[in-house]
Amino acid sequence: MDVIRELTELQLDALREVGNIGAGHAATVLSQMLHQRVEMAVPRISIVPLGEVCDTIGGSEVPMVAVFMRVFGDSPSRMLYMYPRDSALTLADFVIGRTKRESLVLGEIEGSALKEVANILTGAYVYALSTFTGLNMITSVPGLAFDMAGAIMNSILSELGSQTDYALVIETQLKVADIDASGHFFLVPDPDSLPRVLDALGVKGGCQRSSESECPK
Repeated sequence: MDVIRELTELQLDALREVGNIGAGHAATVLSQMLHQRVEMAVPRISIVPLGEVCDTIGGSEVPMVAVFMRVFGDSPSRMLYMYPRDSALTLADFVIGRTKRESLVLGEIEGSALKEVANILTGAYVYALSTFTGLNMITSVPGLAFDMAGAIMNSILSELGSQTDYALVIETQLKVADIDASGHFFLVPDPDSLPRVLDALGVKGGCQRSSESECPK
């Protein structure tokens, strides 16, 4: 059984709450780094078939910038953060220290800036998840891709079909000053990882536990 597909509303709410706590940490770090007001929230988490991921971000022909990384430790998974091209370039300018939108292409400097932001975002989420669950997790060095959404998904996520047919889509609202730099954050846990996380959060099988005996085995 694909565990992602069977998640209950209670379990999704628990994951969303962890996401919002991680977003708060990330917003604080980004604000200090950019010397700008940063607002960040996770309004919704949903379950999406891998074959429909492109539909959630506007279609397969939309130019996107993607940062991909692996999570190792007690709950292995894959994380993919996707920005629309214009949002990515605007955010890169902020990180680099440019006072206005200047970037027209995604060069090495812009790519490094976006990797740094993705490291902060995913690091904050993983840290929050690790803190709440007590599970040991660490992220890999990020990889970067700039292409049409469909090409990115085909090249980066093709290997996932053998393990799961679904991904968790963590909608991420991100505003830097008055600029909307929102993106989509995809979490694809390894087969045995998600049950371990849900159990540690106390929502195994959709049951909110106060003791182990209260939940079904």
